[in-house]
Amino acid sequence: MTNKFIYTLAAAATLLPAAAMAQDAEVLPLSTEVGFIFNTFMFLVAGFLVFWMAAGFAMLEAGLVRSKNVTMQLTKNIALFAIAAIAYYVVGYNLMYPGDGWSMEGILGAFSMASLEPVGLAGAEPDLTYASVGSDFFFQLMFCATTASIVSGTLAERIKLWPFLAFVVVLTAFIYPIQASWKWGGGFLDGLGFLDFAGSTVVHSVGGWAALAGALILGPRLGKYTKEGRTVPFMGSNLPLATLGTFILWLGWFGFNGGSQLYMNTAGNVGDISRIFANTNTAAAGGAIAALILTQLLYKKVDLTMVLNGALAGLVSITAEPLTPTLGSATLIGMVGGVIVVFAVPFLDKLKIDDVVGAIPVHLMAGIWGTIAVVFTNSDANLMVQLTSIAVVGVFVFVVSAVFWFLLKATVGIRASEEDEIMGLDMAELGMEAYPEFSKG
Repeated sequence: MTNKFIYTLAAAATLLPAAAMAQDAEVLPLSTEVGFIFNTFMFLVAGFLVFWMAAGFAMLEAGLVRSKNVTMQLTKNIALFAIAAIAYYVVGYNLMYPGDGWSMEGILGAFSMASLEPVGLAGAEPDLTYASVGSDFFFQLMFCATTASIVSGTLAERIKLWPFLAFVVVLTAFIYPIQASWKWGGGFLDGLGFLDFAGSTVVHSVGGWAALAGALILGPRLGKYTKEGRTVPFMGSNLPLATLGTFILWLGWFGFNGGSQLYMNTAGNVGDISRIFANTNTAAAGGAIAALILTQLLYKKVDLTMVLNGALAGLVSITAEPLTPTLGSATLIGMVGGVIVVFAVPFLDKLKIDDVVGAIPVHLMAGIWGTIAVVFTNSDANLMVQLTSIAVVGVFVFVVSAVFWFLLKATVGIRASEEDEIMGLDMAELGMEAYPEFSKG
């Protein structure tokens, strides 16, 4: 039986070239379909990785807040992801990618719900040069949810749950998709020549601007800043958890940046994806090392939380252009991100802007740096276009976010009461604690 099986395989191998030559008309469609399959597969795998970043944000935030607020952060993170999934389906996706259906050409996309191809592509005519709609929607949704996760950490320990989730609806359904359409949807910033490969501005600084607006309107935590101008450090509840969250985010970033190549249908594209992975990794390493050395020099002791955020800042910094830099350039870009974090955190404290997890330095400030840094490695980038685009996105997101935060504050209120904040939002709003065995009561 074994010899018969081998003979059959050999005969089939002999016949295949002849069959291919006899059916030349079918060769090109077959290769195109294979490209479609590989592109779709890449989006799904990269989407899985970016989804895992949601766990990273949850663990990072849970580790950096005080134990009395851990359950609230976990609740916010799973709720915001679920809200983003529905809001992006109902409004966001077609608002971000309107195709030829712009409501205002280049400025405002289409108002319609996302829809997928039929089962088995029956009766459909998909674009075989790209990927399935389902995989594209899934991948892009993960970026949208990431933006909301950035806001969560900054406003921790004093914002009420439901007003925060109301803001998430507006952010994921409208604010994020509208500005993202200006670049990735083929809008007016794309027409200007703005370059942002995977979202240093489109994703990260957007979350940072929204968080900054919220922090200014919400105010700092009780006791964070004294009347004498001193900053009181509030230690996180679980640094192992925060470190785990950082490693999860680092892993997820390979999908974030690698998947943004958009194509895996040629050897060149696969080579570029591997280059993106390597540059993404070394930028994170550069950011971590810069924070490691700098905190030792400034404070005579290494600050783990700064090192964690230094790695994340390196990742944000390389996100605008992870393809064109050399490994050396990518390392330096990431190192600058790490330096930014070390100096930006105390600078915000001097301004009495309370950012619990350091999301504003990491995502906003390093995001701005990363968008500017594109001009150093990509000859197609124009500095004035990059700066103009940063300003346009920043003004839009900050103003719209501030308006909605003000509306929430004036209507339902956004700040927990002093009593609830002192007790901790876990018990005050949720009635359950993450670490009940350590509770005083």
